[in-house]
Formats: sequence, structure tokens, C-alpha cells
Amino acid sequence: MISLHTSPLEQPGAGDAGGMNVYVAQLARSLAAGGVGVDIYTRATAPGQPATVDLAPGARVHHLAAGPQRRLAKEQMPPLVEEFAAAMLARIMDAAAAGQPRPRIVHSHYWVSGLAGLEVAGALGVPLVHTMHTMARVKNQHLAAGDVPEPSNRERGEQRLADEAARFTANTSAERDELVRHYDVDDDRIDVVSPGVDLGVFRPAFRGRSRSARGVGAEEFHVLFAGRIQRLKGPQVLVAAAAELRRRRPDIPLRVSIIGAPSGSAGLDLDLLAQSEGLRGVVHRLPPVPAEELAEWFRSADAVAMPSFSESFGLVALEAQACGTPVVAARVGGLTQAVCDGRTGFLVDGHEPSAWAAVLEQLHDDPETRGDLGRAASIYAERFGWEQTAEGTRAAYRAALHELAGLRLP
Repeated sequence: MISLHTSPLEQPGAGDAGGMNVYVAQLARSLAAGGVGVDIYTRATAPGQPATVDLAPGARVHHLAAGPQRRLAKEQMPPLVEEFAAAMLARIMDAAAAGQPRPRIVHSHYWVSGLAGLEVAGALGVPLVHTMHTMARVKNQHLAAGDVPEPSNRERGEQRLADEAARFTANTSAERDELVRHYDVDDDRIDVVSPGVDLGVFRPAFRGRSRSARGVGAEEFHVLFAGRIQRLKGPQVLVAAAAELRRRRPDIPLRVSIIGAPSGSAGLDLDLLAQSEGLRGVVHRLPPVPAEELAEWFRSADAVAMPSFSESFGLVALEAQACGTPVVAARVGGLTQAVCDGRTGFLVDGHEPSAWAAVLEQLHDDPETRGDLGRAASIYAERFGWEQTAEGTRAAYRAALHELAGLRLP
């Protein structure tokens, strides 16, 4: 696997680390547990990083030198693609010379990884399976106010992948349709493979204890956002909605927790926004936290908000629902399949703060429905184990190998 711009070892919610990091790490673990050896190649970001780190039995992360050994924004990655691909090929050939098996599939994640993957797969004579995760042409159709459009070189790179990759995996049928519509990918080259959720970590348990341990009062109406702090994810919509709800219903003891760190080049000062909206003491900012702690935060919430402008899936929605917490999400992209409108949460049309405030007010005023939504949410999330994701991915690998030379994975 290739994850050039961000390592699966990174903490999601900071910088360019997010749901894709979770996806790559969990998929690799599940594939390895099923007998498929996985080597993940990412860029070294600090001097002295170990060349290889064991992620799980049968799954390893390799750090490759490409560009300066420090963190770089993903926008700085395109010039490093050729250097990264050469380093990856050298590492693979060295391992083969030492008696280790050569890869039979290259699976790339995100467009810059895909461009490196085309070089590596071509040199090795193996198929490239690619997962977009996000697409420039889709994001550019759904920009938040003040956001910067994706550059044309990304669109060209994604089009090259659309033309040359052996197969694609898409998170949802909606993403599959976007690949066909925006990039003219043949439908029969796309496998729909839903992301999963770690049901051992994200599960319903002791909501009162979770609230108390995190300083959430029993009477507070607690709304949570978790993700990278950037306009695309929409935390500014939640803050504006909270201000509208406070004006409309000052009797509601509202608490908004925002977990995440700044990401991207377009600045978003949530603290200043909250202060200007008179939400001092209402909006609480928190840094990214490990999965086990994030699950506790989900359980402490009455609702999790996802006001994203674009999402290929939205793992946060699935993780929150697995904890028994209803989700209020924008009706965009994969969120329309991650959240069952009216059954596990609510989908909101658009990003007007008044519309979001109205849905949150409804949830506050009807705790019985809130409880029903949460119970249904946890049941729904049980359908999405990472084992199913690994099984679907293996099927995509088999198809790619069969198309190349009639080979089969076990």
C-alpha cells in the first residue's frame, strides 16, 4: 500500500491526518489477519525515524526518504512523487534480494500516492488498485465560503489515474457514480467497498460515566464535532448554529465540544468566531485524541455534528453511531449512506445555521427520540466491521490479478 502524504501511524484530526489514516491502518490490520501480507510505504518526516515499524503481525510501515525530512502539507507532495517512487522500488528490490516476496498488488490511497503507484506497479508488472478518498472535481463543486479550490494539476493527476489504474475501490455507490461522472471510469472497474469501524473500541457503554469524567453536566445538551479544523469539514457552521440556537432558546444549557487541530492553508479561527458570537464558556476546544478516548467523547455527547461540505464517506459518523450517539450530518457525499436519515440521526440540507439550529433544538426537546436514534445507530454500525472491508478489498485484488494474468489470491 502507498500513503505518501500521511502515515497511518499519525494521530487523526491533526494536519493532513484524518479518516484516511484510520482506513489504511485498519484495512492493513484486517488484511494481514486474513493472511495477506501488507507493506505500507509512506514518507519519512523526521531524522532518525525507523526504516520499518511493525503495525500488526503481517503488516509493516516503511518510511522512505523523499524531500526534506520534516512534515509538509499535502499540497507540497506532487514534486516528490518520482523520488518517492524510486525509493519505494529500491526498498522492494533490496527486500527481494534478501529473499522476501515481491508484491503482487499495489494499492494506493489519495492521488499523489496513486501517481507514485503507477510508476511502481508499472516497473513491477503488477496491477494498481486505487482508492481516491476525495476527488478534486467533487470538492470544487462543494467549496465552503473562503475555501481554496483544488489545483488543476490534481485534476489532471486524478484523470491519469482514472485512465491507467487497473481497478478502483469506492467507499459508497455515490462515490462510484462520481468516478464515472467526473472521470469517465468504466463502472466495471470499480468495486464498492464500505469502510469499517473498530467495534471493539467504538461501542455503547456507560454514557453517564463518560459525561462525568469529561466534565459534562447531567443537564447539559452536549454537541460534539471531531475532525480536522478546516472549512471543508464545517466546524464554523456548527459554531454559527450554536449561536443561533442560543439566541432562539437561551434556556437550553448548551455545550459544544470541538476536537481537532488546524489543517490546510486557508486559516479558520474558531476561537475568534466563538468569541464574536458570544459563545465564551459554550464552545470548548480540544486537541485530537486517540481512538479509545474519542469513543468516550462520543459517548458523552447527545449528538455528533458533521456539517461537512464534502465527504467520501465520513468515518466519524460511523464511529459515533457505533457508540450509540445520533449524528446530525450534511446531506452530502457518503454521509447520505453513513447516516440513516430519521433512523440513526438526521441529514440537513445545506449549511444555513438556522437549519442546523432547528435540528439541534428538535433533538434537545425530544430525549425519547434521541435515545431511540442512538440505539438504532449502534445496531446499524454493527454492519460495518473492518473484516467486511478487508473481504471486499481482497475481492478487488482478485479481480485485478485475474484481469492481468488469471492469478488468484488465497
